[in-house]
Amino acid sequence: MSKFFKHLRLVTKHRHQVFKLCCKCGLFWRGLVHDLSKFSRVEFWESVKYYNGHHSPIAECRRNIGYSNAWIHHKNRNKHHIEYWYDRENEIQMNIPYKYAVECVCDKIAATKCYKGKEYKPEMVLNHWAKWGSHTQTNDNMKAFFTKAFTDLVELGEKQVLNKKYMKKTYNDIVIKG
Repeated sequence: MSKFFKHLRLVTKHRHQVFKLCCKCGLFWRGLVHDLSKFSRVEFWESVKYYNGHHSPIAECRRNIGYSNAWIHHKNRNKHHIEYWYDRENEIQMNIPYKYAVECVCDKIAATKCYKGKEYKPEMVLNHWAKWGSHTQTNDNMKAFFTKAFTDLVELGEKQVLNKKYMKKTYNDIVIKG
C-alpha cells in the first residue's frame, strides 16, 4: 500500500479515535471537526512524504530539513494545540478554553493509541507528556491540568477520566480556581 493511503488511513483512524473520546467528554462538535486541516494541501502532502507509521511525519520532516511547514500550518489553525495559545510577546500566558483543553487531552490519547496500536498503555501518554508536552510554553494552570488528566488516566483509567463530569471539575478546580 502506498504512503498516500497509509497516511490517509492513519489520519482517518486518529480523527475517529478523537471523535469517540470527545463524545465521552460531551464535546461532539469538537470531535467531529478535529484536525480537518490535515486534509489541506500543505499538511497532507508533507505528511505523505515523511510518513513512516511509527511516529509523526512532522517529527520526521524536522529531522530531515529542520522545520515543518505542515506543523506551522496545523498549530495555527487548530485551537486544541497548546502552541496555538502561546504569545511570546506576553509574560503571562492565557488559559486554554475548556473545550480546546479537553480536545487536547483526547488528541494526545488518540495519537498514542494510533501509533502504539495493541501495545498502547495509558502510561505512554503520561510519559510522552512528561518528556515533551510539559515543556511546551503555556501557563502553570494548563500544565497542571494536563498533568492531572494524564496522571489520573494511568491511576483511575479512561472511563473515570474521559467524561464530562471529571473534565469539568478538574478544569474548574485547577484552571479556573487555580
